[in-house]
Amino acid sequence: MIEVRNLHKKYKDHHAVKNISFDVKKGEIFGFLGPNGAGKSTTIHMICTMLAPTSGSIMINGYDAVKQKNKVRESIGIIFQENTLDEKLTAWENLMLHCKFYKVPKSERKTRIQEVLEIVDLVHEKNKRVETFSGGMKRRLEIARGLLHYPKVLFLDEPTVGLDPQTRAHIWEYILRLKEKQGITMFLTTHYLDEAEISDRIGIMDKGEIITINSPAALKKEIGGDIIELSTAEHQATIATIKKDDNIIDVTDHGDVIHIKVQNSDAFVTQFIKQLDVPIRTLNIRKPTLNDVFLAFTGENIHKTEEKEA
Repeated sequence: MIEVRNLHKKYKDHHAVKNISFDVKKGEIFGFLGPNGAGKSTTIHMICTMLAPTSGSIMINGYDAVKQKNKVRESIGIIFQENTLDEKLTAWENLMLHCKFYKVPKSERKTRIQEVLEIVDLVHEKNKRVETFSGGMKRRLEIARGLLHYPKVLFLDEPTVGLDPQTRAHIWEYILRLKEKQGITMFLTTHYLDEAEISDRIGIMDKGEIITINSPAALKKEIGGDIIELSTAEHQATIATIKKDDNIIDVTDHGDVIHIKVQNSDAFVTQFIKQLDVPIRTLNIRKPTLNDVFLAFTGENIHKTEEKEA
C-alpha cells in the first residue's frame, strides 16, 4: 500500500532523512518509532504530501506522492495529534464540512456521515456542539472525520495523547474494529509502547535512517536474554562485581538501578548472589520490552524522548 524508495530530505547542510526505503503492506498496522530529531515527522510529512522530498520516490495506493498529490490525498486520512475540529459547530456540521472539502458526492454525504458516526458511537451526539464534548469524544469524532472519504491508508499521529487510560483503551477498540471490518491500512506514531505492541510491524528510525523493521515479538527476540533490574547498598562495587561475570551480555547504569542483560536469569542470579558481598535492596527479573528494544537500537529511553518533546 505504501512504497518508499531511497527517500532523502536535505535542509542546507543537514540531512534529515537519509535514503530510506520501506514498504507498508495492505491492511496492516505499521508502527513508527524514533527519538526526537530522528527524522520521523519529516518522513511522515513527505509521505502525506505536505513536504517535498529532495530525492527518492513515494507510492501510496499506486499513486506517486510527488506527481499525483491530489490522488494520494484522496487515498489517505490523517488523525493529527492536535485537535483540528471547529468546536463551535456540531458533530454533524464538522463532518458535512469535511465532505465538501473532499468533494464527496452530495447524494452520498448523509449516508457516509451516518455510517462513520455509528462506527464511533456518536450518533446520539451528532447535533451537539463539539465544545461540549469530552476529550475522548472529540478524538472519536476526528477518527470519524478521517474515514468519510473512504481512505485506503489512515495516518494516526499520537492518536490518544493526553487521554486517560480508560479513554485510550476505548479509542483503540474503535481503531481495531475499523481494521477488522474495513481492512484499512494504518500508519501509527506513538510514545505509548502498549499501543505500539498492537502494530503488525514496527519501524525504528534514528538519525535519519531506518534502523530496523520487524514485528514487536521478533524485535524483542532479536535483542534476546532476560533483564535483571538491581539496586544495592554499594552501587559501584556491585557494578565491578557484575562486570567480572563472563555470562553478562550487557550492563547499563541507570542511577540507583543497574540493568543487567543475561542469557539465563535463573542460572545467573543463583551464582551472583553467592558472590556479592553487599546487601541487595531490590531485585526484579523480566523479559525484554519494546522500551528495551528502543533503547538497544537508539541509545535512548522512549519515555525520556517523550519528555523532550512534551
